[in-house]
Amino acid sequence: MQTTLIILGFTFTLFSFLPLITSPLWWIRVMDFPRLHVAILLSAVLIAYVVLYGIRGYADTLMVVVWALAILNELRYIINFTPLVKVEALRTEQKAPANSFTMMIANVRMVNREYDKFLERVKEAHPDMLIMNEPDQEWHDHVAKVLDKVYPYSIKKPLDNTYGMLFWSKNRLHESDIRYLVEDGIPSFYTVVELPGGDRFSLFTVHPQPPRLMLNTETREAELLIVAKQAKKAPYPAVVAGDLNDVAWSKTTKLFKEISGLLDPRVGRGFYNTYNAYIPVFRYPLDHVFYDPQFRLVGLRRLEKFGSDHFPILITLNYEPQREYEQEHPHADQEDKQEANELIQEGLEKGEERNQEKKAGDGL
Repeated sequence: MQTTLIILGFTFTLFSFLPLITSPLWWIRVMDFPRLHVAILLSAVLIAYVVLYGIRGYADTLMVVVWALAILNELRYIINFTPLVKVEALRTEQKAPANSFTMMIANVRMVNREYDKFLERVKEAHPDMLIMNEPDQEWHDHVAKVLDKVYPYSIKKPLDNTYGMLFWSKNRLHESDIRYLVEDGIPSFYTVVELPGGDRFSLFTVHPQPPRLMLNTETREAELLIVAKQAKKAPYPAVVAGDLNDVAWSKTTKLFKEISGLLDPRVGRGFYNTYNAYIPVFRYPLDHVFYDPQFRLVGLRRLEKFGSDHFPILITLNYEPQREYEQEHPHADQEDKQEANELIQEGLEKGEERNQEKKAGDGL
């Protein structure tokens, strides 16, 4: 039993410190996800060891200190998404926000066919804008006949590779564009949304590849950081939304915020885990909304599941540019900018390599 606890303790310690390595290797980056789980499990191992065997001598003391440092290392990432820290994004003080919009983000899971349940969630939430990740043509055909009647504006790119995207809006859209930032088969959307009062904002919707077995994350990092730079230079206040396939506390997401200057409404409020809807003990915040400090938060909530492995998330923002500087502005220093440029270049090279491989495969 003692040997088992020691092995477990050092395994979880490795899991804690492994993501400190700046590498896109999938088996390293996937360790960004379970920080809370590692902290809990390692705490249980540490307590069990001390209770059962005590701390005897220098070796035990050193071992327990290393385990404690590993626990603290995990907690320093996730604590920002608890009420123990100050909120980053302030709520509106207007009782009746006059220049607001509500947006729903949902990864529908391509193989999920619960179209009616999904439409029920949309009807219950009645968002002004709806982002769907992973829809194929069959998803489009089933929901468009309903949504096209409600939403006069849309951008559509259904695909059968799990990277399709659909966007519907009650608000007028301008300059809409479907972009392939890194890989040919993975689209992102850009549009300028006109609010009822005539003000406009730039909206970016994204869904990069996740880290998974034998698939590293160069292209994910590149796509997120390219969008961050575009959001920073956008002609209007920016909103970035979608399934980012990254957790809110990762180094990449932190760098994204610093480069873009956008706020995360979950800081100081909670995790708002959206994945995996099927497994309650393994849930992570993968579906995100980041926005310019010119917006104030009206509401943020996770909706009920509808058959997908993701929960939908709903956010309401109010445009209040006159109070912009009352909120914290994330910013990047020269080192951050250099790191972002290097990651973008690395990701673009990997994306081009994958594009060439796909073309070669299609030519066979």
